[in-house]
Amino acid sequence: MANYLIRRLNLFIATSLLLIGILFYATHLFPVDLGYALSGIQYPTDAQEAQIIEDYRLDKGSVRQFLAYTGERLSGNLGVSVTSKRPISEELLLALPASFELAFVAGIIALVFGVPLGVIAALTHHSALKKFIMAGTLTGYSIPVFWLGLTLALWFGVKLGWLPISGQINLLYEIRPVTGFMLLDTLLSDSPYRIAAFRDALLHIILPAVTLAVLPFTVVVRITRAAMVNVMGQTYIRAAEARGLPYSRIVLRHALPNALIPLLKHIGLMLGPFASYAIVVEVIFSWPGIGSWLVSGIYQRDYTVIQSGILAVALLIVFSSILIEVLYTLANPLSRKEFYGSN
Repeated sequence: MANYLIRRLNLFIATSLLLIGILFYATHLFPVDLGYALSGIQYPTDAQEAQIIEDYRLDKGSVRQFLAYTGERLSGNLGVSVTSKRPISEELLLALPASFELAFVAGIIALVFGVPLGVIAALTHHSALKKFIMAGTLTGYSIPVFWLGLTLALWFGVKLGWLPISGQINLLYEIRPVTGFMLLDTLLSDSPYRIAAFRDALLHIILPAVTLAVLPFTVVVRITRAAMVNVMGQTYIRAAEARGLPYSRIVLRHALPNALIPLLKHIGLMLGPFASYAIVVEVIFSWPGIGSWLVSGIYQRDYTVIQSGILAVALLIVFSSILIEVLYTLANPLSRKEFYGSN
């Protein structure tokens, strides 16, 4: 087990260093002064320029520069934003919780609705219902996320006026950040309007979360259905039926837990497309997360924001993928043979 975890840790470190190397190379291609691209300070004083040269070893060779760049980025020195003049690390800490909150709610929606529909599609004897579910998932998978987001905003936000279409909460509510997750911060607030603020924050997250949940929802339905069909044909399921166990107990206690194991693996493979969809959704609904922050930095040619945004998103995807792989290995007995692999 320890060797397996060490190998995954080495994989994360190697992938992170490769990513930092690509960003280091791309930084030298920016059409601005290298010190400006690295620090975000457009017109540095003599002292600041000397400090930038010292921090990033700009008077040394490429290898020394790469080592200095890696050390500065890993230590949290990401420079300052060209537009806001604030440290990038502070802006990241403000943007990440909003993205995590949106992704978490979207994931809950996908699992709560996707797993039952996948089970129904696998076990139902009504071919029409099965075809309807699978056709619906195929349609949802094929719809472009930007079109879906704009359509939902047009109908439910503009024409019907049921839901807000931009932002995280109404600006009339003054909620002091505690955790960074708006739904939690509204409940933790000592404001007399915290319940109304919570309802408003909940209404704000519905449209972007539903839009973002469509892709994982369709994948969850299809993977759950395929896994349930495979599990229900296993020998231990037929043995449980022969023992006279109730059908609902066989499905919920024996079949479903084993069918969810392959789903965990596919969630890890879906993180990349999910992150790209999240960036589009945040831009459409003006959600103050890392995706809209990164796109805004690209429009404004904020080079430190571009580097830090790409680095943060990529590292989160790599770390989450490896973590899910470890959890999948722990949950799947057939995968534990890696624990006993030869050294």
